Amino acid sequence: MGGLAEKKERQIQELIIRMDRNNTIIQKLSKKLNSYTCEPHDSSCFEKLYTLKRGFKLFDNHQSRIMALLKSKPVLTTELDADIKGHIKRFGELEKDMAAYLLATNQYF
Repeated sequence: MGGLAEKKERQIQELIIRMDRNNTIIQKLSKKLNSYTCEPHDSSCFEKLYTLKRGFKLFDNHQSRIMALLKSKPVLTTELDADIKGHIKRFGELEKDMAAYLLATNQYF
């Protein structure tokens, strides 16, 4: 029984580490997005910029909520697991949207 508890604890720690890394990447992308080099040049880019900024803010809020839940009760429930998987999926979508925006504004990583 101890082995199962250790495995769950390790899974939780791995998820926390992965979420922290994703959050760091999002913070860097957000900083780049706010730099003068990524200024939009047409209306579609302004819309993408607004959508990205909103997505980054929602991602940050969701990240904070999940991390608070994980730290308050370190038991991984199926609902929390689904939230985390959805959050990780959102990270991939934001990363893809940011890459599309950078290509649209002729910027590169």
